[in-house]
Amino acid sequence: MAGIFRAASVAVRQVRRARMIAGGLAIAAISACTTGSVLSLEPAVDVGSQTSAVPEYAGMQRLVPSNPYMTAAYPRMGEPMAPTEQMPASEVECRKDLKRLGVVYTDLAPIREGQCGIDYPVKISAIGRIAMKPAATLTCDMAATFAGWARNELVPSARWRYFSGVRTIRQGSSYSCRRIAGEGTLSEHGKGNALDVMSIELSNGKEIDVRKPGLFAFRTRGFLNTVRADGCQYFTTVLGPGYNYDHRNHFHFDIKNRKNGYRACR
Repeated sequence: MAGIFRAASVAVRQVRRARMIAGGLAIAAISACTTGSVLSLEPAVDVGSQTSAVPEYAGMQRLVPSNPYMTAAYPRMGEPMAPTEQMPASEVECRKDLKRLGVVYTDLAPIREGQCGIDYPVKISAIGRIAMKPAATLTCDMAATFAGWARNELVPSARWRYFSGVRTIRQGSSYSCRRIAGEGTLSEHGKGNALDVMSIELSNGKEIDVRKPGLFAFRTRGFLNTVRADGCQYFTTVLGPGYNYDHRNHFHFDIKNRKNGYRACR
């Protein structure tokens, strides 16, 4: 009789053990299929899912005034250039120039907005150790011209006047689809051939605003006058404070192609 009870007891324990093992396997299986907690009410999350795509912003609306701050308020989210895109030889050589000048850049997909656009745009974020904030979208020719001016004229002028290098160039407008204020002519910004410089930050922390300096700011005045004059050796257009109200707070540089090699430096 005692043997019968012992056998029954062993059978019960075996059944309980089997149930516990089965329960553990079920929990393990559930845990393997979810990132939520089986001990809480957290919902499961699909680790492989992605958020919805960020919308691409178009350039500035057409027929806006030449106000660089308006462009800065509507940034352009450039797409990278397709790997299969073939560049003409001139564009390939231009990019070699950018590398020689130490320009940090990214090739972007072609930009086409009606009359505006750039066939082979580049987005430059730095010229050597000089940061470009925000990064500027330009033609390669304009990027190379600006980089040459920055390295050969801007930096030496800063060292001569302030005994300091240049840390950051703050720009207010690069590519922007718009017309010249008060005219029907397409702005060089709409072709990627123009850049507006708002201020220059030196390596010693000093911020030099392009706006017309005060009467007794002799060093700043001399520096800005030099920067402006030297720019006329590189760009076909240099406009700044004193030219008109629209340019009161920035230098406008562009490489517009004019007849007879005419340059506008004002």
